[in-house]
Amino acid sequence: MTETLSELETYLEVRLGAALLASRIAFGELTIEASGSEIPKVLRFLRDDGRCRFEILIDLAGVDWPGREPRFDVVYHLLSPRSGQRIRIKVKTDEVTPVPSAVGIFSAANWYEREAYDMYGILFSDHPDLRRLLTDYGFQGHPLRKEFPLTGHVEVRYDDVQKRVVYEPVKLTQEFRNFDFESPWEAPDYIIPGDEKASKADGN
Repeated sequence: MTETLSELETYLEVRLGAALLASRIAFGELTIEASGSEIPKVLRFLRDDGRCRFEILIDLAGVDWPGREPRFDVVYHLLSPRSGQRIRIKVKTDEVTPVPSAVGIFSAANWYEREAYDMYGILFSDHPDLRRLLTDYGFQGHPLRKEFPLTGHVEVRYDDVQKRVVYEPVKLTQEFRNFDFESPWEAPDYIIPGDEKASKADGN
């Protein structure tokens, strides 16, 4: 399998040329990196070329790297049913630079791109209907950005006086806490339930 992936990697380096920025084989999978402006060309080649035939878009997702410029990765996973091979394509972008939409090449990209826009704020140019997919109308921010507060910005409740659902800023009755006493990393001195029985069995 590694030899086959190496052959494919060499083939793509020759055929894609400057459109292919980097490539590597890790964990039994080939990952290539392309520039945003070249992604339609790369995806169309991977789909239509007789050696590749990656005809199925399995997934498209965003990845947030707050300390890096540009901040986001758009990651495409393609499958070739004919060869059984998979390939991963990565594109780097930021909050304001749109990535060309892949909907015209893989229709399945429609909802995936809307999800990446909704969760991360990644923009896609020439998308036929780039609206939020999972969050509510008027939602502020993007939930999977790593600076987005765990509590969110607003909370929803039903108001008996107004007889309707109202949105209000989040009000925490106590400071947000996240304790996991069964984690030895967060509470090294805490005895995990059941350990006391093991200690008695060992004669300690």
